[in-house]
Amino acid sequence: MEKSTGGGFLIVGSFHERHCGAMTPTTNHVALLGRVSNEAETRTLPSGDTLASFRLIVDRSPVAKKRSKQTVDTFECVVWTSRLRKAVEKLVPGDTIEVTGQLRRRFSRSNGVPASWVTIEVETCHKVEAAA
Repeated sequence: MEKSTGGGFLIVGSFHERHCGAMTPTTNHVALLGRVSNEAETRTLPSGDTLASFRLIVDRSPVAKKRSKQTVDTFECVVWTSRLRKAVEKLVPGDTIEVTGQLRRRFSRSNGVPASWVTIEVETCHKVEAAA
C-alpha cells in the first residue's frame, strides 16, 4: 500500500501488514472493543471438545448510527482453548473487553431447515475496564 499524506493523515501499509508483517491475498482477522452481554456459557460437544461462548455488544460508529436506528451490534464469541476459556469464565456482564480473532460461519439444521450464523472465534481477550 502506498504512503499518503493527503487529507492530513498518513497511511503506512494495511492493517494486515502492520499486525502480521506480510501481505497475503486474503485475511480473516477481526479486533473488537465492546461490553460483555452475558456470563460465558461452557459446554462439551459430542466430539468431546469443550468451548465457552458469550456475547459482545459493540457500539456502532457515528456514521453508521446516521444510517440506522440500531446503535449497537451484538456478536457471538466462541473460545476453544482451556486457558482462554478460564479467563472468559471470569468476565461479568458490563465488563469492557478487547477481543481479536477470526470470523467463522456456522451451519446447522433444525427440523430440516438449514440455518447459518457468524461467530467470532476468539484468539485473545483482554479486560479493558471492569463493570461499574
